[in-house]
Amino acid sequence: MKHPDDDNELFNRLEAEMTDPAAPSGGEVVDLGKARTARGESTDPTPDPSADSRPTESADPEPTESADAHPTLVDSTVPTVSGPGVIDRIKNSKRLDVFPAWLKSGAEFREALGWLAGHAWHTVAFHAVRVPFVYLPKLIWRAPRGALNTVGKVGRWAVDGEGEALRQYTATNEQVDEYLKLSRQRDRRVRLRMILTVLGSLLALGVGLFLVYGAEPMTQVIAAAVAVLGFGLAGAPADAPLATRAVIKTEVQKLTSDIVVKAMASIGIGQIASAVAKGKDGIQFAAPITREGPGWRADIDLPLGVTVADVADRRARLASGLRRPLGCVWPDADPNEHEGRLILWVGDRDLSKTGIVKWQLANARRHDIFKRNPFGIDPRGRAQSVPMIQHNILIGSLPGQGKTASVRVLACGAALDPSVELWLHENKGTGDLDSLECVSHRFVSGIDDDSIKYAADSLKLLREEVMRRAAAIKKLPRDLCPDKRITRSIADKRSLKLWPLVGVFDECQNLFAHPKYGKQAGDDAEFIIKLGRALGVILILATQRPDKDSLPTGISGNVSIRFALKVAGQVENDMILGTSAYKNGVRATSFRPEIDAGNGYLSGATALPVVVRTAYLDDNATHAIAQRAHALRKAEGTLSGHALGEDAESTAGPSYDLLADVAAVVPPSEKRVWNERIAARLAELRPEVYGGWKGENVTSALKPHGIKTAGVAGTTDDGERTTRRGIVRDDLTAAIAERDESRGAA
Repeated sequence: MKHPDDDNELFNRLEAEMTDPAAPSGGEVVDLGKARTARGESTDPTPDPSADSRPTESADPEPTESADAHPTLVDSTVPTVSGPGVIDRIKNSKRLDVFPAWLKSGAEFREALGWLAGHAWHTVAFHAVRVPFVYLPKLIWRAPRGALNTVGKVGRWAVDGEGEALRQYTATNEQVDEYLKLSRQRDRRVRLRMILTVLGSLLALGVGLFLVYGAEPMTQVIAAAVAVLGFGLAGAPADAPLATRAVIKTEVQKLTSDIVVKAMASIGIGQIASAVAKGKDGIQFAAPITREGPGWRADIDLPLGVTVADVADRRARLASGLRRPLGCVWPDADPNEHEGRLILWVGDRDLSKTGIVKWQLANARRHDIFKRNPFGIDPRGRAQSVPMIQHNILIGSLPGQGKTASVRVLACGAALDPSVELWLHENKGTGDLDSLECVSHRFVSGIDDDSIKYAADSLKLLREEVMRRAAAIKKLPRDLCPDKRITRSIADKRSLKLWPLVGVFDECQNLFAHPKYGKQAGDDAEFIIKLGRALGVILILATQRPDKDSLPTGISGNVSIRFALKVAGQVENDMILGTSAYKNGVRATSFRPEIDAGNGYLSGATALPVVVRTAYLDDNATHAIAQRAHALRKAEGTLSGHALGEDAESTAGPSYDLLADVAAVVPPSEKRVWNERIAARLAELRPEVYGGWKGENVTSALKPHGIKTAGVAGTTDDGERTTRRGIVRDDLTAAIAERDESRGAA
């Protein structure tokens, strides 16, 4: 066991070695704290001569502040730690894609094939139209000239005309020997070529006489066509080709690293300009500049302390430095990298010149609202979509920038799902959503007080519906609803009355700013947004005046998806896109009025805000979609409320139509069905109406509608084949059609 005196002796010896540099020892221990203090207090820049004679350990330098305020390196005995090894660096390296992004994406691949097919078809059609009316007359007109040109070329070849200039040159310069050699060469050539020319002329004459007097008419036509074609091509002037271009290619300057560096240095960020001026690596390219979609992509690491928001703030200057239109230059951040990683995408053409974007569901038969709703495209041409379930959506812009068109796209996506209950309120009074009235449970279009009151009443009813749904979900068993939120399977159980409900309030500033109904409507909307998200209640709000009076902060602060088209200033920008959006470079103020109509920042639907050009649906396209949605709802028995002509006040619950309900529980694939099975399905659909029904009840209820029951063969749940009372589905659809026709006549 060590004695305490041994520790004291060891301590004294170490202290002596530290204070006496001359003391013999096997090594040196330095008090780093005292050394730093002594050096910091010293004003004599002359180094200690004894320091050179003392052995020191290799250590990393550590910075400290000296008397002249410049960093000074101080020795440290802390051992250095090596960086990651070769294997670690390889593991952490980023692998580039083997296949380009457009080849791995089904949508982009189909778009590329579609563009290629369209390009090829345009080229073929362009020339096919001009063959009989332009190209053929040109060939006939040029054929005589081509024949003369051909005869002249043969004659020059026969007399060695191509060598005449060289022979004249030698004769002029008195090069006698060379001239004699060329003359003898010409004589040999002319003899052989004249023989060949005479033989060829005789052969051509014989073929011509045969074609004129001995050949079949079809052969004569073919020979004439070939002759006209050949001589016509031979007679074409050099500056007037036969065919014109079907597509004129627009040359766009290739994006290079030199162009990017010069442009970045010109946008007014001091760190970038200083680093580039000094020749340092102020800008580093994380990957080669490549083509991506209709443009170029550059992955850039900005200098230390510079963020993507700093560059986005100077987008106009960057576009000027790149000598490209503003709508072609789109700086974005990379969510998978650090804040200094810039993704610079430079398009071949301005986004505003993309034209009308076709909606992907324009010709679709139906849509599932639990899937993302197609919304538009980003500047790179990639499709962008919006999730609707468990979200609320806020859209804002100045008048005439495409706000209502964006609302139409979302409303049509919801309408194509027959399980969705639509409540539409267009408080502008221009009828922009009138086409969807036929599928709406509640509908109003107007700016008068009655219309505003109707919209306010809708929010009150929605608030009550949210409270009812919360109580209903609480009672559901865990195996059916483990996450306590609406799912597709829960929405399909009509007896639960938990289908998705979408409330659209266009020009909502007229509602929230109303002196009588505005305050309560704002409170109700805030309540719905906060609690209705998981309960299947979705609000879509659109406004052209986003301020605290027309858009309560409790609403703007709680919506999860935001879309801002052109807005006037920073306040409006942050009211729609969220606090600090303007500061972070997400600025809807940068869009140009009218030119960029339809372009906006979409936030909340993707990891980072993205610029989107929305799809466009005119009134005719919206009407066609609404008619398909109406037929779909009618077939499945989900029409209700205003769509069935019910009174506006009777909107608390769904309507009950026996024939429509039977059609909803008997799919078209089931041609014949037993009445007892219909009764069981109706009880599940509406237990408060059909609860306790048997097959006999179905028989008696359908009899007044002219639907007869008969023996229907089928298989029981136990697998036994038997015959029971049932109906034929065709009789049901015929009865529905006859009833609707009689209603229309009335």
